[in-house]
Amino acid sequence: MDYQVILNLMKEMNQTDLTKLEIEDNNGTRICMEKASPVAYAPALTMPVPMPQVNVTAPAAAAPVAAPAETVDKQPVELDGKKILSPMVGTFYSQASPEKPAFVKVGDKVKKGQTLCIIEAMKLMNEIESEYDGEVVQILIDNEEMVQFGQPLFVIR
Repeated sequence: MDYQVILNLMKEMNQTDLTKLEIEDNNGTRICMEKASPVAYAPALTMPVPMPQVNVTAPAAAAPVAAPAETVDKQPVELDGKKILSPMVGTFYSQASPEKPAFVKVGDKVKKGQTLCIIEAMKLMNEIESEYDGEVVQILIDNEEMVQFGQPLFVIR
């Protein structure tokens, strides 16, 4: 098959919604072209709004009532430091595989360029590296959670 014919096929395929094309000519030459499907981004996730804290004075004889565990909102405590933001939409992984230890944990000292986590996007594993030297003071995402572009992942001081 002529090189120019192949180039024309590639150009035509890029101008269509086709994601895969297989062609075989009479000489037995077979060509298979495949391109990634268009990216469909999930709608942006909204962050939970913290519930206002209300102090109620109970009569002296009554025992204080604790809120049920499921109603307590898990909000990260705002700490001073530099935030590492997600450069993409994807799934956050704190370790290379389930049997391996986490890349970092709170209290670890990290160097600029050190791998902090992996974000899987479109079946690609992307290592996220520290932009700073310092200490990990907070990990803001749980393992295997979806993250959005620009979402804070770590706080480093």
